[in-house]
Amino acid sequence: GSLVVNYPFDDDEQGIAIYSKSPDDAVFQQLALSYSKENTKMYQGSPCKDMYPMEYFPHGITNGAQWYNVPGGMQDWNYLNTNCFEVTIELGCVKYPKAEELPKYWEQNRRSLLQFMKQV
Repeated sequence: GSLVVNYPFDDDEQGIAIYSKSPDDAVFQQLALSYSKENTKMYQGSPCKDMYPMEYFPHGITNGAQWYNVPGGMQDWNYLNTNCFEVTIELGCVKYPKAEELPKYWEQNRRSLLQFMKQV
């Protein structure tokens, strides 16, 4: 897990972690930023320092393939085959948070979610 919004492409022709720009890259960045700007910890870019000290996402967003390569992922498939603009929102450094922590996650992401929906 992490605290970031990633956007297509998640894969590149070389199969390495390198920026893989889609034709709608600017739109994807706008969508991702609309979410991350409302989550202070995400927007700062280094949310999981204890677990991943070298990980940094400028403004809390990243191109999927630049972060790590995912060949054949749904995000890219949906974009290429159905024209669905999909982003992946990672909500925290811990993949399985405890139930009592869920209200905190809601508070950290409520405004982000509303801002994201406004982009429609």
